[in-house]
Amino acid sequence: MALKLYNTMGHAMQEFKPIRENFVGFYGCGPTVYNYAHIGNLRAYVFLDILDKTLQYLGYDIKHVMNITDVGHLTGDGDDGEDKMKKSAAERHQSVLEVAQFYTEAFMKDIDALNIRHPDVICKATEHINEMIELIKKIEANGHTYMAGGNLYFDISTYSDYTKLANLNLEDLVAGAGKRKVAVVDENKKNPGDFVLWFTKSKFEDQAMTWDSPWGRGYPGWHIECSAMSMKYLGKHFDIHTGGIDHVPVTIQMKLLRVKVHSQKKTERKDLGLITGSTMNSLFLKAEKCPSLQEISSLCRHHFQKTRAIL
Repeated sequence: MALKLYNTMGHAMQEFKPIRENFVGFYGCGPTVYNYAHIGNLRAYVFLDILDKTLQYLGYDIKHVMNITDVGHLTGDGDDGEDKMKKSAAERHQSVLEVAQFYTEAFMKDIDALNIRHPDVICKATEHINEMIELIKKIEANGHTYMAGGNLYFDISTYSDYTKLANLNLEDLVAGAGKRKVAVVDENKKNPGDFVLWFTKSKFEDQAMTWDSPWGRGYPGWHIECSAMSMKYLGKHFDIHTGGIDHVPVTIQMKLLRVKVHSQKKTERKDLGLITGSTMNSLFLKAEKCPSLQEISSLCRHHFQKTRAIL
């Protein structure tokens, strides 16, 4: 039975062909544990579970890896906004680690209630700082970074295919383009689309979690976190990466670049399944638009009731 998935790189439904026969390695973006997961968040993990169990049903051996982001996730995707973990800790009058542990446990209870199979590997960002530093060092050695204002940036002008995945127009990345509201423009960036790999000069006072690095004591930009962890557990090349469609322009493009810029190889994997969270509609529901909250709720109830009996 042929399995067709929406490939973000190919911008089309394509027949899925794994890199290794009968084995699928896939990485699903996990939660940022600063608050409870709401029904829209959980919809993404229902999708992951359907994909996980579909692959098993078709006879594949799988290795499913999911991260827990417990450091450095900002409210904006372009290195702007507040630090979600620090903000939640201040509101709860707890440490960042206490907040992370509480909401990690709450998330696990939620996915258990939905009969979602736990991924084979669940990895916390705070436990993989060394891997992130080593990956950044390789990217730096290959000439894709610059220091400015005390922070280390990825320079998108050093990689000509940067906009390929999301079909981006670089002019649209200028702060305020499209009438977007911008609180602070980062004057240290050479290009509007550049992003921080390592912060040493945080915009926040008393940053809760920092580590020593070749660039000074600080913390990773959150775009690098999943790149380092996915490579550790799945290798440089793996079959499927899932995540929210809103993260395609920066975060998921960064994950595609991680292989190419740290190895300096022009690797083209047209059968690589890069699937965004909202593609559950085209993958399994054949919907023309995103489902309503009522439809999502119905899907979650159906998933909870039926998956034990089916698989």
